[in-house]
Amino acid sequence: MMVVLAIIALVAALVVPNVIGRPDEARVTVARTDLRTIASALELYRLDNRAYPSTGQGLAALAVRPVQPPEPPNWVAGGYLPAVPEDPWGNAYLYRAPGEAGPFDLVSLGADGAPGGEGVDADIAHGARGG
Repeated sequence: MMVVLAIIALVAALVVPNVIGRPDEARVTVARTDLRTIASALELYRLDNRAYPSTGQGLAALAVRPVQPPEPPNWVAGGYLPAVPEDPWGNAYLYRAPGEAGPFDLVSLGADGAPGGEGVDADIAHGARGG
């Protein structure tokens, strides 16, 4: 019995340090995947309506037909996303069109929900540049 407990303790000592950091890595991966999904929906919106949603319309324009100008002439029934996701830390993704270095900016502010930061607190931005 003592041998079995010693083996379990040894395995736990090896596994636990590797598992503890994984939730934060998983959240960063989810945020990056969400950003790619939202960026794809924005591209479909642009192809249908010849422009990205305005900053005022926001990402909600991908799920609900905007009534704020400029109204999209060819908005797809059912939308481009079933709902606008929040980042894995429960914050809204930030969207601005036009962006600072491209047609739009799409950002998660990371775990701290504030601009900047390092590690899991770092901003995660979609690399939308050009077109």
